[in-house]
Amino acid sequence: MPHKQFDRSDLVIKSLDERKHQINFSEKHVPLDYLPENLKDSDLELIRITAERILRARSSEKPVILAFGAHTIKNGLGPVLTEMIRRGWVTHLATNGAGIIHDWEFSFMGQSGENVKENVSVGQFGIWEETGLFLNLAIVAGAYEKLGYGESVGKMIFREGLYIPEKEQLISEAVKNIKTDPDLSAAAIDFYDVIRRRRLKPGFLPIPHPFRSYSLQCAAFELNIPFTGHPMIGHDIIYTHPLNHGAAIGRTALRDFLSYADSVSNLDGGVYISVGSAVMSPMIFEKSLSMAQNIEIKNGGLIRNHFMLVADLAENTWDWKSNGEPPPDNPSYYLRYCKTFSRMGGEMHYLTADNRDFLCQLYHCLAESENSKLS
Repeated sequence: MPHKQFDRSDLVIKSLDERKHQINFSEKHVPLDYLPENLKDSDLELIRITAERILRARSSEKPVILAFGAHTIKNGLGPVLTEMIRRGWVTHLATNGAGIIHDWEFSFMGQSGENVKENVSVGQFGIWEETGLFLNLAIVAGAYEKLGYGESVGKMIFREGLYIPEKEQLISEAVKNIKTDPDLSAAAIDFYDVIRRRRLKPGFLPIPHPFRSYSLQCAAFELNIPFTGHPMIGHDIIYTHPLNHGAAIGRTALRDFLSYADSVSNLDGGVYISVGSAVMSPMIFEKSLSMAQNIEIKNGGLIRNHFMLVADLAENTWDWKSNGEPPPDNPSYYLRYCKTFSRMGGEMHYLTADNRDFLCQLYHCLAESENSKLS
């Protein structure tokens, strides 16, 4: 029997104007000329090797996938990653739900972040109108348009608004496609329900993003680079808003997972970089690689020549390359990102580094290597 549900319609939802923001992008962002000072010689050598593998992969038109946790965005690395996709060094970006949110808030108001402890104590953490309304609306609209999770948000930022269809059009779409495309019919009904509940008028709904130049999602949409979002239900602040729609989340996130899996399926000879993602990146990678290997083996091949670099702050005391997987009674066994990627075949390396130092040094290595080849 159905269990009792929490009613989000009774929440007191405040405007972002009332939130004490912790991060101002103009002060926090990392400039392209930032020079890391905390890397050891062995770190620099590993990053140099990674840059070489990236350029080799791109010269063979192989993918370079960069998956990252939300702190990569919070630490102001959007401009660095934007330049990497503009120059063709990275072909696919993947992040979690929080990464999507912080990137959007920077584009919308130039600020993001809040004091979790302080706001939970007064029942206000994550309960903000603009973030909840616009992101959930973008995802519902994207589900109807058959877009992915990250693409839906990137499109809204790029176009600074959303198109709201006539309710009659959505009803017609639902009826017309019920047998031939039931997923579209369901997405049309979901969109209809949201429009009805919010009493949205048909036509273009302007949503200004005065800081959209800060947004990595916007740049990826403009450049037609996959930026996939991999959320988990209940993990992100958009789930506190009454407009949050689980079916739309599912449709867009599944699209993104399959888009990501398609990139992984071409990874033989390519590069995979995982930055500051303890759970999302290793979990989606192992399932995607398994599916890709399934098809590859079926066709008489095998994905074996892939280069993987995992970068995180945790010190690593286990030699994964020489000693293999540690026993379960060793704490290193529970470093999920190391354990998972060490099981994935190919060539795996681990780097202990701040994401700012790693990504900026990687950017400089790539630029220098490319420039030396041109001179």
